[in-house]
Amino acid sequence: MALAKKTVRDAEVSGKTVLVRCDFNVPLEGARITDDRRITEALPTIRLLVEKGAKVVLCSHLGRPKGVTPEFSLKPVADRLGELLGRPVSLAGDCVGPEVEAAVAALDAGGVLLLENVRFHPEEEKNAPSFAAELAKGKDLFVNDAFGTAHRAHASTEGVARVLPGYAGLLIEKELQYLGEALHDPARPFVAVLGGAKVADKIKVIDNLLPKVDKLLIGGGMAFTFLSAQGFEIGMSLLDSDSVDYAKGVLKQHAGKLMVPVDAVVAPSFSEEGPIAVVDANKIPPDQMGLDIGPRTALSFRETVAAAGTVVWNGPMGVFEMPAFAEGTKALCQGLAECRGTTVVGGGDSASAAEIFGVADKVTHVSTGGGASLEYLEGKELPGIAALQDA
Repeated sequence: MALAKKTVRDAEVSGKTVLVRCDFNVPLEGARITDDRRITEALPTIRLLVEKGAKVVLCSHLGRPKGVTPEFSLKPVADRLGELLGRPVSLAGDCVGPEVEAAVAALDAGGVLLLENVRFHPEEEKNAPSFAAELAKGKDLFVNDAFGTAHRAHASTEGVARVLPGYAGLLIEKELQYLGEALHDPARPFVAVLGGAKVADKIKVIDNLLPKVDKLLIGGGMAFTFLSAQGFEIGMSLLDSDSVDYAKGVLKQHAGKLMVPVDAVVAPSFSEEGPIAVVDANKIPPDQMGLDIGPRTALSFRETVAAAGTVVWNGPMGVFEMPAFAEGTKALCQGLAECRGTTVVGGGDSASAAEIFGVADKVTHVSTGGGASLEYLEGKELPGIAALQDA
C-alpha cells in the first residue's frame, strides 16, 4: 500500500540542514540502554541523509521528565548511535536557543547532531507554535521518522511540519506499508489477535477489524469479559463490567468470526505462589482468577495463526511476565513463527513478548509504536503523519 505522503526519498537534501524527529524513547537502567531497537530502526533514514550530504539534526523525547531532568538526558542515545553509525554523534546541551543554533550552523555535510530531550520544555507537549518555530530555526526541511509518537500532536511531531516542508522517514514508510497492507489488502485468511486487560481499550479496534478479518482471537484479561457476556462463571478474573453488553452484541453479530478461550490457567491470586490449575473457561471457580489462556486454547490459537495469510497481533494472551502464565503468549508467538504469511506485531507488550520468546526476527514486522499502531488499527488519522506533505 503506497504511502500518500512525500518521503525522504523525494527530498533534495544535499547541503541542506534536515531536522529529523526520531523515536529514541528507549528503556534505560541507569545510563544503560536495555533495548536499542528504536535506535537501529532509525538508522536507514539517518544513513540515507548522511550519504546524500545532508546536515542531519536529530530530535526526540525520552521518558516523561518534568522540566530538565538529568536521568532523561539523551546522552546514552548519542553514544549508542555513534557506535552504530561508526561516526561521532554530538549531543547539544538543549534543543533550542543560541548555542544550539550555533552548533547546527557549524555542522558539516554528512555530520550528525542530536538535540537534547524535547520534553525538557513543556511547550513540546502543548504543541506551542513558538516552540515549533524555535525547533525549525536554521533547518531547511523536516523528516518525521518517529512512528511511536505519530499519534501525538506535539511541537516536534506535528507543529514543525507547519513551519518546514515535511517528509515521512523510511521507518514510517515501512510501518504504514505493513499495517496498511494488513488492514486494506490482506492475504487471506486474515487473522487478528487481541489481548490486554480491558475490552474498553480495544472497542474501536474491534469495531474497525471485525468487518475486515476472517477470524478475531480474543485473549488476555479482556477474554473474561467475553466469557461473562456468555453467562459463564469467571470467578475473580478481570471483568470490564461496563463492556459486558458490548461484548454480548459482538458475540451475537459476529459469532462465526470470534474465537474466545475454551480453557484457562487459574490461580487464587495475582501471583505464582498459590496452586495453579487448568480449568474449562465456562466454569472458573469462584475463588480463582484466570491469568492465561489454557493449553487447548493455546493450541487452537497457534494453529489458526500458523495457517493465516495475514496476522495482526496486539496484546498478550496472559500475564506473560510470570513464567507460570506465559505459555499462551509463547504458543501464539510459535504460531507467528510458523506462519508463511505476513505477520505484524503491534508494539508495546506484544513486541516485548516477541523478543522474550525469540520470534522478533521471525515475523514480518514488529511495530515500534504501541499507542500509534493501536490508533492506526482503530482507523484513526495520526496527526504526525497527516501534517506531512501529500505525495
